[in-house]
Amino acid sequence: MREGSLDTPTRHPINWKDPDFWDKASLDAELERVFDICHGCRRCFNLCDSFPLLFDLIDDAPSGELDTVDNKDFKQVVDACTLCDMCFMSKCPYVPPHEFDLDFPHLMLRARAHQLKDGEISKIDQRLTETDKNGKLGCGFSNLTNWASKRSNSLTRPIMEGVLGIDKNAELPSFNAKKFTATSKNNAPKINTDAPASGRKVALFATCFAEYNNAEIGRAARAVLAQNGVETEVVYPTCCGMPQLEHGDLERVEKNALKAVAELKPWIEKGYDVVAVVPSCALMLKFEWPLIVHGNEDIKLLSQNTYDITEYMMGIAKKEGLAGGMSPMGDVTIHISCHSRAQNMGQKGAEMLRQLPDAKVTVIERCSGHGGSWGVMKGNFETALKVGKPVARAAAKAPTEHIVSECPLAREHILQGVEMLNDGQKPVVSQSQHPIELMAKAYGI
Repeated sequence: MREGSLDTPTRHPINWKDPDFWDKASLDAELERVFDICHGCRRCFNLCDSFPLLFDLIDDAPSGELDTVDNKDFKQVVDACTLCDMCFMSKCPYVPPHEFDLDFPHLMLRARAHQLKDGEISKIDQRLTETDKNGKLGCGFSNLTNWASKRSNSLTRPIMEGVLGIDKNAELPSFNAKKFTATSKNNAPKINTDAPASGRKVALFATCFAEYNNAEIGRAARAVLAQNGVETEVVYPTCCGMPQLEHGDLERVEKNALKAVAELKPWIEKGYDVVAVVPSCALMLKFEWPLIVHGNEDIKLLSQNTYDITEYMMGIAKKEGLAGGMSPMGDVTIHISCHSRAQNMGQKGAEMLRQLPDAKVTVIERCSGHGGSWGVMKGNFETALKVGKPVARAAAKAPTEHIVSECPLAREHILQGVEMLNDGQKPVVSQSQHPIELMAKAYGI
């Protein structure tokens, strides 16, 4: 038996339709096996709150070992996991193909699936992750919803905290006045046919964030692609299912995947690449969907033809070369999000920003602590800020005109962390959330 592994991490399909997956005794046995290995290693102690909670449970147990920890206490370890994948991707020496065969995030996903089945996840928590329903409602009444969700609103935010469990101090995304797909129908940017990459075609997967919350990211991506000769069609069949994945709702993820692939496959067959503007969505299409809907050839085809926007731009830069005409944008601090790192594609956002003239790029590659919907909930928000404090500290120490992240939600969370370090003083930075917005501005778009 080898101690650790230098082999490339591999992942097994999630066999959620196998009866053993839903066997409670089988789940408990696997939790005990994995937690005992983690206890003996402890390499992940500083990644998130799951591991300190687990190690404290063991250290405080009568025997100081896992055998005297009550299995009911495992729930707090499961609930603290944000499914960021960083333990699997960057820390754990026992991931497959090592014989210990340890995949901590997917084990937490299995435990979450059991929680959902057993009715342990509230209807309100489930409703908060319905991004399409919430997004349509939010855009339909954007003036009202944006007013009500402002952190400074001392009238509505305490009510939201009491009724919905959303921490009143957590920054929430605003809503577009109109959906991104609606504003894109008759507003295609002019294609630069002289660009080196002219002739490429992209089906731009809007993602629920660009569709409902920040259309500027989608517009910037489309404009930059057009400047580089790429024809685009904006598509948004449905949410990628990441919010449902966080609750272990694998049936819903499969349903969304099959609905989306039915619309996206014809574009691939017509020679289009699929490009997502938010990394969590790219991760779902490229990696999670094939493991959840395994054996589906259409899902496999989509996975092989999907790219993150920064990944795609660097593909153009390295193969054909980017179109000229960019102006300096000043120095930039970029956070490489966990869901970007989990795609195993390198620091593509930072590489892309280094294409800007005279740009000094400061890179922060560590978890922001946000964790999607997890990080805005009461009871989690302060923990999320604690986990993200090293990132906020690094951002505060490298003050630049621009602080961006490939994950827009992480970016706002980082700014809140910087504000906390500065005794409530908000950092003065540009409004750009995503690196693609800076590239659009560099092109003068």
